[in-house]
Amino acid sequence: MINFALTKIKIQNLSKYYKIVSLPLIMIEQSILEITSDLSRANKIVIVPHKGPDGDAIGSCLALYHFLKEKGHSVQVIAPNDFPQFLKWLPGNEDILIYENKVEQCKKLIEEAEIVFTLDFNMLNRAGDMVDVLTASNASFIMIDHHPEPSDYANHTYSDSTMSSTCQMVYKFIHKLHGLKLITPEIATCLYTGIMTDTGSFKYRSTTSETHRVIADLIDKGADNAKIQNLIYDTFSESRMRLLGVALQNLKVNKELKTAYITLSQEELDKNNFRKGDTEGFVNYGLSLEGVVFAAIFIEHKAEGIIKISFRSKGTFSVNDFARAHFNGGGHLNAAGGKSDLSLENTEIKFNSIIHEYREQLLSL
Repeated sequence: MINFALTKIKIQNLSKYYKIVSLPLIMIEQSILEITSDLSRANKIVIVPHKGPDGDAIGSCLALYHFLKEKGHSVQVIAPNDFPQFLKWLPGNEDILIYENKVEQCKKLIEEAEIVFTLDFNMLNRAGDMVDVLTASNASFIMIDHHPEPSDYANHTYSDSTMSSTCQMVYKFIHKLHGLKLITPEIATCLYTGIMTDTGSFKYRSTTSETHRVIADLIDKGADNAKIQNLIYDTFSESRMRLLGVALQNLKVNKELKTAYITLSQEELDKNNFRKGDTEGFVNYGLSLEGVVFAAIFIEHKAEGIIKISFRSKGTFSVNDFARAHFNGGGHLNAAGGKSDLSLENTEIKFNSIIHEYREQLLSL
């Protein structure tokens, strides 16, 4: 039985205004019945991940895509922008439409959709340039996400920030719909990939005994764990390996505050033939240093005029709070992202100034 205790349901009244209420379990069960009823009638379904989709976003979308197709629906995954090369072996990845490349085709599909699933994000602005077309849609929205503080745009919201990943939630969602027997090796592979990448290969605090039980079932259902691990982590291009060398050369450590960070300029990215996803996991090298409990990476993105930031931490230091307070971001307790409109140099200066405010917290870990 899935615990939907954190689920919130959006109820539409006749005037088309919405109200969010926390519901007792019996009403949550009613929502599942409503979703099941919607799925029994609807045929045109669109699935959307967040902008800059990662392994959990793409894995959950493709897993749900395969599951709904198994049930006879017409389904399309539409990503706001492209996803990393190291995910482009996942079953069904070639069927994903990239909104920024095929705007009119994607708009038409969203306009015609009867149901829109939004996966691995809980605020519509995380959909990038797709926000306006999604806002204008008359489809029924179903959100599945594990980030804290969900907004209220969806008709049905399955939100649980204690979950390791959205992929684990999609597994439980499928279970709730009595669909575990429909999980194919392709679905198992997609779900395994998302759980593995969002838990740092099962080392983050969000990895629970329940996570391992789900993983065991996915392996039984055909996920090849060794092959997936190799395809995600052990297949570096030469340019990506050289970029990692530059990143490590740029690594700076503040031993006094148990902090480490990496900077990468646009020039350094260009010199090493940067492709989307090449810096995935680089921030973890700083966190792996002995004595370090807080790590960051600052990556210049001149096309957007911003510095993209990833934060990681150990213990109880909340990078979610840190990112929200100072860098227009957020995420989870130990993994979050943000951005800066300052130059790379000034962003670094700002960061070094701010971390002194957290001296007591950092030294207590």
